[in-house]
Amino acid sequence: MVRETQIDTFSRFTQVSRETIISLKIYENKLINSNKKLNLIGKSTIDNIWIRHFLDSAQVIDFIDKKNKTLIDIGSGAGFPGLILGILLKDRKIPFKVKLLEKSPKKAKFLNDVISELSLDAEVIEKNIFEYSKQLSEDVFVARAFKPLNIILKLIHNQPINFKKFFIFLGKTGKKELIEASKFWDIEYKQRVSVTNSDSIVIEIDRIKKK
Repeated sequence: MVRETQIDTFSRFTQVSRETIISLKIYENKLINSNKKLNLIGKSTIDNIWIRHFLDSAQVIDFIDKKNKTLIDIGSGAGFPGLILGILLKDRKIPFKVKLLEKSPKKAKFLNDVISELSLDAEVIEKNIFEYSKQLSEDVFVARAFKPLNIILKLIHNQPINFKKFFIFLGKTGKKELIEASKFWDIEYKQRVSVTNSDSIVIEIDRIKKK
């Protein structure tokens, strides 16, 4: 799909302003330029950024309770989905504090550069979640291309994490991972087919309990 068609598809789905599209183009440009050194996204996805990364990240925006105030992206990497959600929340004038948890100093610097350039209400926490001892108590948690589902569920259970909603993006093996996880966990969740790939799913967890 050619770039302009991708941007049009993204715009129709998200209904963002022209100014926000300009901001996303700045983000796209920084992403492409930095990718050569930082390996932020797979080379095969560079020509499909607006759908594969931007739209894929944006798809949970309408499922976030706008009464909530804080969101944290676990293992943010290139900023997906946290930065995209931050940009869309700003576009909709919804006051949300976005936090991006990223262990790589170089990727953390990239994220800070984008935040500064786009004047976003966001901060980067340069920490490894598995070594983070402080209480993480945010309204909304998101995780995309982070770890296999079972590891994320163990993390939620074992680490000091409090949440109202936890969105996890799962790829082609997601449905299989979910079936396997249900053998060990009682999970209260909603499941949605990804808008960008019918083989992928996004789950919205309300509560988990070890069996």
